[in-house]
Amino acid sequence: MGHVEDLGSTAAVGAPDDMQRLWVPHRMVYVADHHQPDRSDCPFCAAPQRGDEDALIVARGRTAYALLNLFPYNNGHMMVCPYRHIAKYDEATPAEIAEIGELTQVAMRVAREVMNCDGFNIGMNQGEAAGAGIAAHLHQHVVPRWASDANFFPIVAKTKALPQLLGDVREAIAAAWPVDPGPAAERLQ
Repeated sequence: MGHVEDLGSTAAVGAPDDMQRLWVPHRMVYVADHHQPDRSDCPFCAAPQRGDEDALIVARGRTAYALLNLFPYNNGHMMVCPYRHIAKYDEATPAEIAEIGELTQVAMRVAREVMNCDGFNIGMNQGEAAGAGIAAHLHQHVVPRWASDANFFPIVAKTKALPQLLGDVREAIAAAWPVDPGPAAERLQ
C-alpha cells in the first residue's frame, strides 16, 4: 500500500507521497444536487401523517418525534424532529427543545438496551453549507456506534453493511420505547 507508482510525465505537479487516492465520481450527485425540499415536499413534515411502520417512526411526543433514518450511517441511526417546520435550533420553542432532548436521551437508552452499542454520534447540521441534507426542517441525528464498526467502508467501497433490516430495527426500538413520557413532557404541560 505504501508504494507510489512512477507515472512519468503524466504525473500531476507536486511531490509524490504515500497516500493512495480513490476517485469516487459517483459522489458528485450529492455535491451537485442542491435541491432542498420546501414545506410542500418535506419528508419530516410528511412522516407524522403516515403510519409509524411506514414512516419508520419509533416514538411520538407532543412537539417532536423520533424515527429511523431511511439512509442510515449505521444500524439503528435515528433522528429526532419537531413537528413544526423550522430550520434552525434557535427557532425552536423551549418546549420543543426540552422534548428533542428528552427523545434523544430515550433513543440512546433504548439503542443501548436493544442494540448493545458502545457509543453515539449525536448532532445537528444547521444549514445547507453545514451539510444538512434537509436544511429546512430541524432534525437531530442519533447514530449508534460500536467499537468494531467500520468507519470508512461506505466512502471507500460505496457500501454500508447494516446487519438488520430497517423494519426489524424499527419494531425492536419501538417495542422497547418506554410508555412513560418522562420529566420533560411533564414540564411542558
